[in-house]
Amino acid sequence: MIKEEVIQLLHISRFFQVGTEVVKALVDISLNIYRNEFVALMGPSGSGKSTMMNLLGCLDTSTSGSYFLNGIDVSKMSDNELAEVRNKEIGFIFQTFNLLPRSTALDNVILPLIYAGISKQRRIQMAKETLTEVQLGDRMNHKPNELSGGQRQRVAVARALVNKPSIVLADEPTGNLDSKTSIEIMGLLEEIHRQGNTIIVVTHEEDIALHAHRIIRMIDGRIASDEKNSNIITVKDYQNTTV
Repeated sequence: MIKEEVIQLLHISRFFQVGTEVVKALVDISLNIYRNEFVALMGPSGSGKSTMMNLLGCLDTSTSGSYFLNGIDVSKMSDNELAEVRNKEIGFIFQTFNLLPRSTALDNVILPLIYAGISKQRRIQMAKETLTEVQLGDRMNHKPNELSGGQRQRVAVARALVNKPSIVLADEPTGNLDSKTSIEIMGLLEEIHRQGNTIIVVTHEEDIALHAHRIIRMIDGRIASDEKNSNIITVKDYQNTTV
């Protein structure tokens, strides 16, 4: 069976000018991520993982090298072109949820579909279906302050999924959640992966990374290791230990 590349990085570097100093955030990185992989990107503060996430999410462009997303070179695109790619191809899940506080769960999930130019009736239908998939069918008209932390993150997950993106990019998705809710969210990501989605989780937490099937570790802007995870943890493992 031939693996299909979703992401291909070729000799990517990202340098920043800070005063008179050049900060080398990413140095000559080459990397492939394949369809339906579940990947964890790990590293301490300053390792380059946040810069890598911004680049993978088309929030930033490289200083040199090429980034192919579904075979299309996005490394030379304009800001407007990158914005279009982000909306179509990438679903973001953030640690701080990034929900609009005065909008309902339904309206928060609808937002990416407005930018995609989808008709109002279809937008509402797609958002309702996606919220139901993340078990929030009875919370669609609630605003973020009327939801628990776990429910807010589920809204964020639904918003990330509603456009049916090529990749789901989760930045410290459990960072603001208690341990029980963190397990629930990781269970949700596992289910999304089983449905065929490509997931990249950026984390500094070892127990979160162990849910992934492949772990990439970064140090000083370079990939220190890139290995299959032979000790995959699933939510069922937590459930079995509490029985």
